Amino acid sequence: MRKIILALFMAASVSFAELINGIALTVNDEPITLYDVEKVKVQFNIPREEAIAQLVDKALFTQLIKEHNITVDLFDVNNYLEKLAASNGMDLYQFKSVIKQKYKDYDAYEEQTKQLILKQKLTEKLVRGNLKIATEEDLKIYYENNANMFKMATNVKAVQYSSKNRKSLESAMQNPMIKLPDVNSSPIDLDQRNLNPQLRYMINETNNNQFTPIFTAGDQYVTLMILQKQNEQTIAFENVRDRIFNIIMQDREQKFLKDYFEKLKLSADIRIVR
Repeated sequence: MRKIILALFMAASVSFAELINGIALTVNDEPITLYDVEKVKVQFNIPREEAIAQLVDKALFTQLIKEHNITVDLFDVNNYLEKLAASNGMDLYQFKSVIKQKYKDYDAYEEQTKQLILKQKLTEKLVRGNLKIATEEDLKIYYENNANMFKMATNVKAVQYSSKNRKSLESAMQNPMIKLPDVNSSPIDLDQRNLNPQLRYMINETNNNQFTPIFTAGDQYVTLMILQKQNEQTIAFENVRDRIFNIIMQDREQKFLKDYFEKLKLSADIRIVR
């Protein structure tokens, strides 16, 4: 009897494994498993059809990357981050320092950046000569129609939390109402015009009633709870011109890519297995 039960259990286990690893569909002969579909469903909390659509797009994207022999190395990543740093008034070292404070897993951030650069390189290949370049008039119209995107508060009210113990500071951030003996807090008023670029970047990236990433000041770990941003002023057009150009061109690239992939799906060999 025990042998029969064991045999049934093993058969059930094999069937389950076959089901999980079974092929749900193929995209140009590249298999997508049932497990892949289920994983995306759970990860993004989306219906099965949306999960499949995402996986099809990912498969087509990967195939195009291979077809065009596109690669990304550390030099590409640093070059991308260097430009991003410069646009925020920092050098590469300063910007990386801020990012490492903001994201617990810097390797994951770097991997996301690699994927973004891959997409940009592919976009450059596909859209070359197919996109209208944004004119000065386009930039000014966008600036005028989206003025709220280009405002910066000169004065910021916040509560500064500091400690020599990072874990204690993290505990205070989880529950600001609890008073910890090794964490000091005090209200503070900041004039952004007098701040260094790193701190200004962190403040502008943080919403009201949220904490900035932890940073160091002397021998202390510090974070700011942003309470209110006051005296918002519109940044001059010349200071955001390059940023607006990038926004407009990225929007046009995204629209082109969306249309391109929709057409690509129509010609791709997509077969539903189960």
